[in-house]
Amino acid sequence: MLFGHGDDFYDIAQHIKINYSSNVWYGAELTPLKNHIYQTFEQISRYPEPDAASLRQTLAEAHGISPDNLLVTNGSITAFYLIAEAWQGAKSMILIPSFAEYEDACRLHRHQMSFYPNRQPLEELSLQGENLCWICNPNNPDGSVIGRERLLHFIQENPQTLFVIDQVYADFYPENLLELKDIYAFPNIILIQSISKLHKIPGIRIGYIAAPSDIIQRIKPHLIPWSVNAWAIEIGKYTLTHPEQFVLPLQQWLDETRHLQKAIREAGIYVLPSSVTFFLNRLPKGRKASELKSYLIREAGILIRDASNFRGLDESYFRLSTQKPEENRLLLKHLKKYLSRQG
Repeated sequence: MLFGHGDDFYDIAQHIKINYSSNVWYGAELTPLKNHIYQTFEQISRYPEPDAASLRQTLAEAHGISPDNLLVTNGSITAFYLIAEAWQGAKSMILIPSFAEYEDACRLHRHQMSFYPNRQPLEELSLQGENLCWICNPNNPDGSVIGRERLLHFIQENPQTLFVIDQVYADFYPENLLELKDIYAFPNIILIQSISKLHKIPGIRIGYIAAPSDIIQRIKPHLIPWSVNAWAIEIGKYTLTHPEQFVLPLQQWLDETRHLQKAIREAGIYVLPSSVTFFLNRLPKGRKASELKSYLIREAGILIRDASNFRGLDESYFRLSTQKPEENRLLLKHLKKYLSRQG
C-alpha cells in the first residue's frame, strides 16, 4: 500500500517533535556518514551498478556467505514483492497481525492466502499444501519473537514449504535469531534483512535477500536494473565497514522500553508483551487510536502509529517505539490527559 504505514509525518501539517511511529534506532550518530556522503557526491553523476554488486560482495564478506546467495533490493519491501512475483499464483500462509506488505504483494501476484494468529502455538499450524509461509520475526507490530531453535525445528518439519522470514528487526532483540549461514543447512529458507533500522537511514532504502543460490536465481530475473541507487550502495558499504560508528546500547533501550510499558499499563492502557524496543497497545473500550493520534499531534507534536489497519487488529490498537526518557515522560503526561478528558 502507498499509504497507511508509520512515520507519515509528510502527510501531517503540524510539526512533529517526537516520532514514536517509526521503529528505528533514534540515537544513531550520522555525522561521519554525512561527511562520507559529501566526499562521494560525484557518484550520482553516473549510473549505479545494475545489481548493487559491490554492496552484495561487502554483505557476503560480512556474513561469511557467497555473493551468489544474496540479492540487494530497494528496501525490504521490494524484496517481498519480488518473492511474491517469482512465485506468482502460489499458496501463501501469513502469520498475523503483521506487516501488511506481505499480503499486498501476494494479492498483487494472485496468491491464494491463508492467515494464522501469530500468538497461537506455532506447532499447531498446518502447512499442508502451502507453498510459502511468511513470518516476521521479531514481529511488527507487536514485538513477539519465535526463538531460533523453535523456528528452525518448525522449518525442518515442513520441507515442502518455503519460509520467507523477515528479520529486519533482529538488531533490536538481544538473543540470536536466524543467521544468513543457515540457508546452507535449510534449503527452504529465504531471509530478508535491512540496513536502515539500526543505522537510522530508512529514507535511503537498503534491504537484501539471503537464500540458497537456486532460489536467488529464480528471484533475480524480476529485479529491475539500477533499482538500488548509487548513494544507497555507498552508504550500505560504509555502514558495514564502520560498525564501530553504529553501536546500539540495546540493553539500555530495552530497559527504558520496559519502564515505559509499565507506566502506560498503570495509566489504564493494555500493553501487549514485547521482546523488542517497540510494542503494541490497546486503548480502553470505546477509544480509538485515530483519535489519540490526532490528539497527540495537536497537543504535543507527538506522532504514534495507529495500528488499526493491521489484519487482526481493531481501531483501539496503536504501536509505540520507545524514545528518550524525557520524551517518554512527555508522552505519558499527554496519554494520561487524553484518558482523563475522554473518561
